Amino acid sequence: QVQLVESGGGLVQAGDSLRLSCAASGTTLDRYDVAWFRQAPGKEREGVSCISSSDRSNRNIYSGDFVKGRFTISRDKAKNTVNLQMNMLKPEDTAVYYCAADCGGYACYLCGYWGQGIQVNVSA
Repeated sequence: QVQLVESGGGLVQAGDSLRLSCAASGTTLDRYDVAWFRQAPGKEREGVSCISSSDRSNRNIYSGDFVKGRFTISRDKAKNTVNLQMNMLKPEDTAVYYCAADCGGYACYLCGYWGQGIQVNVSA
């Protein structure tokens, strides 16, 4: 059974950084395109960033317009994780962040496995 677990969320101030991690069990993440999504209260889910599988060179194949160089997605094959480094956080980045694997389609929007989500709160 494939399970994804996010960690690293919390409450920070505007301008701070956070590093989210998505750990997998029951599979090896490097075989999949893996994406981060987020959903703020009252808003639709939106894609944050997506990284291609290791056999397709771990390329960042999608980033939301709001990322603007602030966030970086990366893969740690040894730890079987995909990480999202978020810098220069803004209050509008406040959301529940989800990790997803076995993704496809435009902006990696269709994914087969999902984590439970983790809260990120950014205060002004």
